[in-house]
Amino acid sequence: MNSATGIVFAPVVPLWAIAAFALLIAAIFVFGLVRGARGAWLRLLAGLALLAGLADPKLTQEDREPLTDVALLLVDESASQTIDGRAELTARAAEAIRSAAESLDRRAPLELRTVTVDSRAASATDDAGTRLFDAMETALADVGQDRIAGAVLVTDGRAHDAPDFSAMDEDAVAERFPGPVHVLSTGREGAYDRRLILESAPSFGIVGEEVQIRLQVADRGPAPARPARITLSIDGRPVRRDTVTLDTPTTIAAPLDKGGANVFELEVEELAGEITTRNNRALFTVQGARDRLRVLLVSGQPHAGERAWRNLLKADPSVDLVHFTILRPPTKMSGTPIRELSLIPFPTRELFMQKIDDFDLVIFDKYVRRGVLAPAYLANVAQYVRRGGAVLVAAGPDFGGPSSLYRSPLAEIMPATPTGGSLNALYTPLLTETGEKHPVTATLPQADAANPTWGRWMRTIEIAPRSGDILMSDEAGQPLLVLDRVGEGRVAMLATDTAWLWSRGYEGGGPLAEMLRRVAHWLMKEPQLEEDALTASATGATVTVVRRSLGEAPTVADIVAPSGTRFTAPFVASGPGRWRAEFEAEEQGLYSITDGILETPAAVGPASPKEFENPLATFDLLAPVAQATGGAMLMLREAGIPALRRVSGSRRAYGTDWIGLRERGAYVVRDSRLTPLAPGWLALLIAGALLIGAWRMEGR
Repeated sequence: MNSATGIVFAPVVPLWAIAAFALLIAAIFVFGLVRGARGAWLRLLAGLALLAGLADPKLTQEDREPLTDVALLLVDESASQTIDGRAELTARAAEAIRSAAESLDRRAPLELRTVTVDSRAASATDDAGTRLFDAMETALADVGQDRIAGAVLVTDGRAHDAPDFSAMDEDAVAERFPGPVHVLSTGREGAYDRRLILESAPSFGIVGEEVQIRLQVADRGPAPARPARITLSIDGRPVRRDTVTLDTPTTIAAPLDKGGANVFELEVEELAGEITTRNNRALFTVQGARDRLRVLLVSGQPHAGERAWRNLLKADPSVDLVHFTILRPPTKMSGTPIRELSLIPFPTRELFMQKIDDFDLVIFDKYVRRGVLAPAYLANVAQYVRRGGAVLVAAGPDFGGPSSLYRSPLAEIMPATPTGGSLNALYTPLLTETGEKHPVTATLPQADAANPTWGRWMRTIEIAPRSGDILMSDEAGQPLLVLDRVGEGRVAMLATDTAWLWSRGYEGGGPLAEMLRRVAHWLMKEPQLEEDALTASATGATVTVVRRSLGEAPTVADIVAPSGTRFTAPFVASGPGRWRAEFEAEEQGLYSITDGILETPAAVGPASPKEFENPLATFDLLAPVAQATGGAMLMLREAGIPALRRVSGSRRAYGTDWIGLRERGAYVVRDSRLTPLAPGWLALLIAGALLIGAWRMEGR
């Protein structure tokens, strides 16, 4: 506690009255001097005594408690501070400032508040960047301006919330920041960087067509002249490489080969010596949609299930259906030439030889060889599958006979061999252990013999699987639905011709349309139906990794963060054939995730985070506030870590190797006492005595 003494005035009349009386006294004094009155000085003293009485001076004695000065140490730990050795330099400088503040003169107590600004916590919707000014104002919001000793900012200078100083003069800036603001930069002279800028990219595209991507490559700083080579990858597979002109918008076209999510990744070749490659890549997802699905349905002799196939395919407006139906076999003797068996001339050769690759799916529904389709046509279908096509075989009782499709060139691609017979009995179709895991059937309502929820079927075609996955079987374990991969394409076999009973609601029916839709889309390589897949999605800062597999359970997901940090997240079973892992992303950018077999990327935050739009250190954004408040701007790599001092009054707050925090001298008054110095009666007594003395002097 300190004591302070002073004098205050408490006038008993308005100030204008005191001023008028003072002028009157001065006029009388001057008049007396002019007239040569010997008592003029005594009259002046009497007037001053009266003025003192009217001003009522008092002696004040205060007990004051000094207030601690408050300084701010702002440590920038944003994403851009993790590159080029800035994090280590920031940590050393912050520790040195804290140690120096503790050893300063205790006669001027100082509270150093340390605030960390960290923008690395990612969000898909929030990309605010580094909020230095918000952090400063929040940290000192509860401190009076008369206590703020200053602020020390250890940063690269990239403040994304900097106010518009051009509309403010220095006095306004200094009023907003009353203490000196010192900027200690973690950058270095001569740094440069190359950045890939994704200007526009589509969210959706048509399968089989190209999508247009607009990009630009820009160099910042004194970068050496080097060509900008970019690589475009889709789902981790490079599809094209180009050399583009720097600082010039460029449009490239990329093919969209499959439906569903297509992960596009653009990467510009690293520039030797650049401070970071974090902004050399851009990731985005294009949802592929098929414009029209072209399906070729080849039906054998007419049967009840044929209408189910046709109704299913015709009900989908996105399907273009070509239906090839054999109404009467050529062995039926009627005298009609084979070329006239169709209602119209059917372009068999054109469909099965020339345009087979135009179809997304070919379905053989109870088809048997009867001389209509030549072996060369069927051999071409087999080659179509190996090239990436899709075939679905719905078998009938004749599948085990001598006219079976299995006794044609299609046998090479079929996943099962007929054993020669069929079982005609009611049974409930069931999911196999594999079917409970496979995405095609895993989420279908399941039935079992004790509590069936699906209607029963009436016939099973006996087959012996030789490859692929068995998803459905009858109650005796006889396979009903088999899926297989052949070359680049896929094949499915349905070993019954009574599945159509579900569409008629027999015994409650079943999800026929949904099941066949999923089978068709799996055949056409729909990513959501892949049985062996690793996917990742981000919701805010939470990244969810899903692993689907028909094999052994994965243990952990190995993750590489955008900064190169490696860590793991354990997988937890979330259903048959499904495992899930989650982690919180601590930074924005592209994460690489693998389970040791498959790899997938995950983009957290925007494609181009603000932190890396320009990662070069700068004073430009903070210079106005440093200059207006008398603060220093130092490069730590060149100047070293400065010493810390206390400065008083208006002295300069920095030097070549030191920075200063002001002694503000703020206090709070705990007690105050007032003692009158000139009571009114005493002033009148003195004034009266002086006037009497002047009268007697002048009367002699």
